[in-house]
Amino acid sequence: MGMFEVFLWLSVLAGFLMAFNLGANDVANAMASAVGARAITVKQAIFIAGILNFVGAVCFGSHVTATISKGIINPSFISDPRIIMLGMFASLISAALWVFIATLTALPVSSTHSIIGSILGFGLVAGGPNVVNWKVLGGVVLSWIISPFFAAAISFGVFTLIRSQILMRKRFLKHTIFWVPIWIVLTCALVIFSFFYKTPFGKKLGLPFGVSISIVFVIGALIFWISRIWVSRFVKNVEQGAQAVEDVFQKIQIGTSCYVAMSQGANDVANAIGPVVAVYSIAKYHSLLSQVQIPVFFLALGGLGIATGIMFFGKRVIATVGEKITTLTNTRGFAVDFGTATTVLTASNMGLPVSTTHSAVGGVVGVGLARGFSAVDFGVLIKIIIYWVLTVPIAAFTSIFFFQLLKWSLLS
Repeated sequence: MGMFEVFLWLSVLAGFLMAFNLGANDVANAMASAVGARAITVKQAIFIAGILNFVGAVCFGSHVTATISKGIINPSFISDPRIIMLGMFASLISAALWVFIATLTALPVSSTHSIIGSILGFGLVAGGPNVVNWKVLGGVVLSWIISPFFAAAISFGVFTLIRSQILMRKRFLKHTIFWVPIWIVLTCALVIFSFFYKTPFGKKLGLPFGVSISIVFVIGALIFWISRIWVSRFVKNVEQGAQAVEDVFQKIQIGTSCYVAMSQGANDVANAIGPVVAVYSIAKYHSLLSQVQIPVFFLALGGLGIATGIMFFGKRVIATVGEKITTLTNTRGFAVDFGTATTVLTASNMGLPVSTTHSAVGGVVGVGLARGFSAVDFGVLIKIIIYWVLTVPIAAFTSIFFFQLLKWSLLS
């Protein structure tokens, strides 16, 4: 077995390790608000997220990927494919290590930014500053600012509107029957648009915007009619006062959290599998192709890794995002999910490499601020932000260390 084959299998194992840590940390993006609002238990969240992440990765994950994750480096500046192979392996190890450390400390970090930082590190050493796509890196830095603030603003606005138009009204049950179907339709429209334009499977369909609008309009009209009947019957059968409103939003929040979990598997599996595919391309063709057909086995392995990570360590970060930043109810949790999904969809269509982790935390903070500064634990928030800032440089330097060690051991 030659060097290429050995590193292919080592990279497969490293990809599984990266997927494991991705699942352990990023599950909070989908399930933290639902757990914090007591819509579901931690065990239920882990079970649901594990299954839906796997389904999203295998069924809706991209079956064709660019071999250099996120276009952060230009491989044409690196002539020896063995260098790229070692660099991708080093990137997987360093990114997985950083995400694992963050998970042990129960703090959410971006797996996307971790792998970008790792690839950036080895790229700088292997090809110099010219190998780096500084424009893409600038977009990453910009997303640190845009995504949490944008999600916070939307979540703040959504919860404020729900509170003023439903919770603070004298006849709040009547206003619940009027407003909830509208929110359900808006949520479903967001989910459909996210499916069409955010998931790899949806992008592959390539539906024109006009067709997408028509589909959303038809489905939205049907959903509005059904939800109006459902809410009217549900509210009349509940004699818990204002709790009836929370119970209605609990059902909606479970649905939105499930969608985010499946979408997360479809999109984030590339963070673990992308570098593996690069090594696969080099091992099979002895050159790095611009695009490579991904074996379903790789997607299944990534999905299994994410699901396993969720099962073993998922509850750590869920507790931080869902409970320690601010107190969540079902209406607040719905506002968080809505703000997060809107931010990710909007930023992605603008071409910004937005982090779902940053958006989810921003949404939680926005809902907390809607009740005043005292409702947010800024001590926890500052710790999270410090880890965000450290992600790219730490991942980069760790990747450089592993890459140089491998290069010295095998190629010198």
